[in-house]
Order: sequence, then structure tokens, then C-alpha cells
Amino acid sequence: MRHAHCSLLLIAFLTTWLPAADPDESGFQPLFNGKDLTGWVRTNTPPETWTFQDGMLICSGKPIGELRTQRMYQNFIMELEWRHMVPRGNAGVFIWADDITSRGVPFHRGIEVQVLENAYGNTNSHTTHGDIFPIHGATMTPINGRGGSRAFPTEERSKASPEWNHYRITCQDGKVSLAVNGKVVTRGQDCSPRKGYICLESEGGIVHYRNARIKELPNTPIDDADVAVADRGYRSIYTGLDLSGWTREPAEGKAWRVNDWILSHDVHEGDEETTLLTVEQFGDLGFVFDARIKEEGASLKVRLRNTPLASALIDTEAPEIAKHLERTGSWNRFEGTYSNNLLTLTVNGKEAYKGRSIERNAETGSISISPKGPSDLANIYVRNLP
Repeated sequence: MRHAHCSLLLIAFLTTWLPAADPDESGFQPLFNGKDLTGWVRTNTPPETWTFQDGMLICSGKPIGELRTQRMYQNFIMELEWRHMVPRGNAGVFIWADDITSRGVPFHRGIEVQVLENAYGNTNSHTTHGDIFPIHGATMTPINGRGGSRAFPTEERSKASPEWNHYRITCQDGKVSLAVNGKVVTRGQDCSPRKGYICLESEGGIVHYRNARIKELPNTPIDDADVAVADRGYRSIYTGLDLSGWTREPAEGKAWRVNDWILSHDVHEGDEETTLLTVEQFGDLGFVFDARIKEEGASLKVRLRNTPLASALIDTEAPEIAKHLERTGSWNRFEGTYSNNLLTLTVNGKEAYKGRSIERNAETGSISISPKGPSDLANIYVRNLP
């Protein structure tokens, strides 16, 4: 009886916490214009990933990555319809997300509202009916959890491919609520961040979206720690599909391989170490890239403004850098600026160089990446500096 009583209390709480959807309610604005991605940023995906047809947004699923809004949102109601076009399709809606993807993954820090096709199956660890969970450093207290941070739906209401599903996501004061096809089923609270970007996820399967709209609710006081990282102007220079925008030295080198969101360097029999260079020439810039050294003795050299004259060198064997690296096989994040011939660099958030002077450098040059041994790169971003 005690368990039954608790269940009734939970159901009552879930059905009264926030109002139900009203199809005629006012104040909504479309999130897409049905023609192009005005108002959105392709964080780490190329134009081919996101296209429009008959007013629908079509996600190809390749590469794995994200599309985010240009502006941040705090308190809001978002509605959209989605359908997977392949069984076991995986995607998601991210809320309160950072401006770029997190270290060693193709996804933003934020709260994910799962968009999973029914054939993926249901287990004790996940369902295909609207789970909500924090990822990559975000936090949330689940309602109807199972011992972790993931919130599980109270009913199975999503429809299998290729049927359409309707999501209504209500986000207010760090609380998130999901209604699937007209009924609230999943909730979380105590979210951080609780202000940030909205993202759509590409993760392998074709997904269609339509009738995406948003209604902003009044903002409330919020701590700085609960605000996601705002747009710093970064843009991705790796497509995840091919080596567009890059050249090899030697030109016939085969050591670099496109592996979806990961750019891999592996020397097999008959291959030779190959340097990768950007076609674009850069002057003063900010940069982010993630690197994973895959075996002992391997290393990586990245040169900024690479020219015969000189270059700013980031060498994983340099003592100032090596002491901050994670163990072999783990991802590392390199972030910094190169401006007025001064190099500033952090490795995994720890200072390696602060205004290191680079003599006799050219005004512009390519970025070059020269590995020794097997390594992976991902999340390669640049931003222009004044």
C-alpha cells in the first residue's frame, strides 16, 4: 500500500507541476523559416548535414554533431515535431548548452532531451520515450530517476519510425518538463546551466523536424555559474565528412583518415608520416582543438602561421605542455590565442604559455598538424581576433 500511495503522489505531482499544452496559446515564434538556417549556427557540422524540403528540416545524421541557436534562452516553452526515418535512429534536443562542443566529444555540455527511435529498445539504463539527462559537466536532479542523473518517462508514448512525434519542452527556473504526444511524462529539476543555447543533434540516422516554435517566459534572477558559456566566435574548420579545406604534405600521404567527427592519423604499412595544412591563411586568431595521443612515444606538433620564416609551435613533448596532458589514450583540450606574435595556451584548462613571444613570424600563414605516431583530433575551432 505504501508503494501504491507513493506512486499516486508522484503521478499527481507530475500532472500538476506545469500547465498542459494549449494548441491555440499565443506568444510562440517559429524557430526556423523553412528555407535556411537563419538564426542558427552549425557548431561542428557542414551544410550537407542540415537541409530543408517542403518546409521540413532534414538531418542526414552525418557527421555526428550539433546545430545550435544563435542566441541564448533561459525560461521558455519549445515545441517541435520529429520523426526518425530509419529504425534505431538516435538524436536529441539539447537545452541550456554551451557555445561549442565539450572536450573529446561531438556534443555540447547541457541538458539532453532524448529523441530515440523505438527499435533502439528499452533497458534499465535508457528508454525510447523521452529520457532527460545532463551531459558533459551539466547537472540535474531527476524526477522518476533510477539512481543516477537520468529522468525516465512515466509512460511509453512515442511512435515508431516513420510516424511523427510531438514534443513540448518547458524550461523554467532550472526545471525541465517534457510532454510526449500531448502528455507530460518526464521531468528534472535543479539544472545547471539553466540559461544557454538550444541544439539539435545529428547522430547517425536521418531525422525530420517540422513546426518547431518557441515561447519565451519571463526571466528570473540567475547566478553566473548557471549560465552556459556564451558565443566566443568560434567556427569549425573540419567538416567531419572529408578533408575539404586541408592539404597534405606529401600530397600522396595516406596517414590521415576521416572518421566522422574524429580526424585520425595512423601509419600503416606503406604509409608515411603526413602533415596536414589548412588551405585558409590565418593572422591573429583564437583556437581550440582536442587531441588524443594513442600510444606511448607518439607526439603531435601544431604550428600556427606555418611558413618557411617561422611559426608558433604547440609541441606535446614540450615540458610546459607535457605536464598537463592526460594519460595516453585520453583526450586533451588545447585552447589559446596567437596575437601580436604572442602565444597564450591552456592545456586541459591549465596555463602552459602566457604571452610567449614568437620572433620573426609572418603576418599570415596556415595551420599545420604534424603527428609522430597514431593520434586523433577533434573539435577544431578558430576565431578571428581584431
